[in-house]
Amino acid sequence: MSNYRRADTPGACYFFTVVTFRRRNILTDEGFRVWLRNALSNTRKRYPFTIDAWILLPDHLHCIWTLPENDNDFSVRWNGIKRQFTKSAKDSLHKPEWVNASKQKHREGTIWQRRFWEHQIRDDNDYQRHMNYIHYNPVKHGLVKAVSEWPYSTFHRYVNQGIYPANWGSNNLIQDDDMEYGE
Repeated sequence: MSNYRRADTPGACYFFTVVTFRRRNILTDEGFRVWLRNALSNTRKRYPFTIDAWILLPDHLHCIWTLPENDNDFSVRWNGIKRQFTKSAKDSLHKPEWVNASKQKHREGTIWQRRFWEHQIRDDNDYQRHMNYIHYNPVKHGLVKAVSEWPYSTFHRYVNQGIYPANWGSNNLIQDDDMEYGE
């Protein structure tokens, strides 16, 4: 059995990648976005955290969260979000023919990949690099030509706050080959 090591610093800031099962392009569809937003909101009421950055792409998402001061349990939050979304979307998205023995054993559906990728943010430079990566991601995947064209992102919030210029990422390619982002 695999022994996954996770960061566990209370109150820390974390970068995550979460992927749909078989990379299904579902997350940017309107109804599914509503279900995800509701699952996120309900989970945050029970287990608070701050969303520093978010990008929703058709088959995966990236985000940065900051947990409360004495809390390190991001897994319970992802479990809640995935479970609530799955409950809402099951009639629309569940594929019984994709359920194998392992999925049955772990009581899993066919909407999300089993695990998620996590990275504890180390310092301000690491934070900024991950923020840039998140916001540039739809350009990287060829979904848009400019960061500002992608609607499912916290980029627009940061433009309104004056942190990013509106044309950020339009003319410059962000290369950070030494980083891993869980894709």
